[in-house]
Amino acid sequence: MINQQLINPQSIVVIGGSNDVTKPGGKVLKNLIDNGFNGKLYVTNPKETEIQGIKCFQTLHELPDCDLAILAIAAKYCPDTVDFLAKNRKTRAFIILSAGFHEESEEGAKFEQKIVDTINSVNGCLIGPNCIGVMNHHHTSVFTTPIPKLDPKGVDFISGSGATAVFIMESGMPNGLSFSSVYSVGNSAQMGVEEVLQYLDESFDPASSSKVKLLYIESIDKPDLLLKHAASLIRKGCHIAAIKSGSSSAGSRAASSHTGALASSDTAVDALFRKAGIVRCYGREELATVAAIFMHKKLSGKNIAIITHAGGPAVMLTDALSNNGLEIPHIESPELLEKLLPGSSVANPIDFLATGTAANLGDIIDYCDTKFDNIDAMAVIFGSPGLTEVYDVYKLLDEKMKTCRKPIYPILPSVINVKKEIEYFLSLGRINFPDEVVFGNALAKVYNTPPPVVMMETPKIDRVAIRAIIDASVDGYLDPEKVQQLLDAAGIPRAGEAVVTTPETAVKEAQRLGYPVVMKVVGPVHKSDVGGVVLNVNNDETVRREFDRMIRIKDTTAVLLQPMLSGTQIFAGAKYEPKFGHMILCGLGGIFIEVLKDVQTALSPVSASEALEMIRNLKSYKIIQGVRGQEGVNEAAFAEAIVRLSALCEAAPEIAEMDINPLLGNAKGVVAVDARIRIEK
Repeated sequence: MINQQLINPQSIVVIGGSNDVTKPGGKVLKNLIDNGFNGKLYVTNPKETEIQGIKCFQTLHELPDCDLAILAIAAKYCPDTVDFLAKNRKTRAFIILSAGFHEESEEGAKFEQKIVDTINSVNGCLIGPNCIGVMNHHHTSVFTTPIPKLDPKGVDFISGSGATAVFIMESGMPNGLSFSSVYSVGNSAQMGVEEVLQYLDESFDPASSSKVKLLYIESIDKPDLLLKHAASLIRKGCHIAAIKSGSSSAGSRAASSHTGALASSDTAVDALFRKAGIVRCYGREELATVAAIFMHKKLSGKNIAIITHAGGPAVMLTDALSNNGLEIPHIESPELLEKLLPGSSVANPIDFLATGTAANLGDIIDYCDTKFDNIDAMAVIFGSPGLTEVYDVYKLLDEKMKTCRKPIYPILPSVINVKKEIEYFLSLGRINFPDEVVFGNALAKVYNTPPPVVMMETPKIDRVAIRAIIDASVDGYLDPEKVQQLLDAAGIPRAGEAVVTTPETAVKEAQRLGYPVVMKVVGPVHKSDVGGVVLNVNNDETVRREFDRMIRIKDTTAVLLQPMLSGTQIFAGAKYEPKFGHMILCGLGGIFIEVLKDVQTALSPVSASEALEMIRNLKSYKIIQGVRGQEGVNEAAFAEAIVRLSALCEAAPEIAEMDINPLLGNAKGVVAVDARIRIEK
């Protein structure tokens, strides 16, 4: 785990320091010196006696005890160096900048493991190898630039890529984004993004810790750890945004069910972030913009006032917000209009014209803050054609942001014409959003990201029966009888049915179930494609005839009979994703799942509220509600089936893929008509 020797070291040694600041060992030392590290600073290099004005130790044996060691030497020398420092110089924190480890070769992987074993043996911590380093307001142990403004109230940023960390900082810094800490974890040999986030959670102090966390992740190795600590931080009042790069469809490889084809590793990432309350971003500019929004007062509603002296940007912002579910409510205020210049409009966007003054802007903001109850936040667009200085506007904007109850988002697009005025505004600790559309899309994404899921009591299911069935089964698709037993044990309603292998038994079971019945082949995956489904069978003769035809269809082992039921075809399914666990899916059923691919996904376990949210987020939700006189689906019953499916997967993690397709739903409830379960032990 991260320790105080890494966070606030009293002494740092740069192993492999240099006078050449174009080398990592030279640049990291220069950054430490230039940014005022207050502790004892040491450097080693066998070829030097003084480096950048600091006495240089030529061997490790000459070094005094040291809290933090930064290694900028060849990979092959790192294991012995770490071993000596850990065992002889009480060093308990290490940052290894060097590359050449498991990312390059098998030999490098052995070096890396030896280092980790040594550091673990002394209960130390390691950042890297193959990283740019760590910085906070105590020390800047990185070999890169820029060095951002380091403020304890700034953003905590954890990155799996050093270069990307630099680029993301460069995206945010020009607009006034400040940072509290930056961790570049590199190879994550001992600690990755998840462990650093765990430290930020467990050490969180509501009075002094940053409340904004940014993540750049290339590989999620411990999703449970990420989920636990991200959700914990957000419940403590923090905001988290993340990029997960490397989206892949590999998760759907060799899928033999609808669920398997529709679920992937990236689907699992989406579900994980949603469950944790993390805002998912897809690019550097978007991540930096979301972070900047987090640094403002929290948006409590979706009604936005757009205040502008330029019509075009206001229209584009209106489109960006409206297209993403936020609202620009109409405003009427003759009283406010009288305070503005002739030709102004208060309809929303509130346009106070290119000739509008700081006083006009102040009046508008005051009305939006105190008199317009249908406004939750303000976006102020103010640039300049370059005719006059506008310091007074930005000074007023700063004052209003301090005193107003509602959030104010400054969109200042004139980054050349009023460059000095914007620099002044940023010097006050403010942040600028230079592009209204990027801002609008980011604000909507922040608002539309749900809070962390709160798990309630899981439903009671027959775990003993489930385990008995699973333990007695072999890999592959379960036969229909076992599927029925699992559905019953999980409490998922199903249609009465019978699996038959002779025409005589088929007739007998059809009479027992009651006509009309539906007949389906057992075996083929896509039954309807091979003529393996017959509806509305009304008599014994048709049962015999259809049985004789269907049993000869390729791969058919039996015929399934069920009573004909009416309702909307819906779907629920599950797929196991390595590391993440089960993904639970729902949507419209039958052929619609293949045509529309309109599904919602959640990570198991799924709560009742989460299941309802999944249903209501479907694009086809109006069909489930019932449209044009058609009977809708009982949403509570549909959600209950989803929750019980999730509980079944928790009891039987061996379930690799599962489809309940279709579920038939009507106003009374839902019934499983067909289901397939494949297990992998």
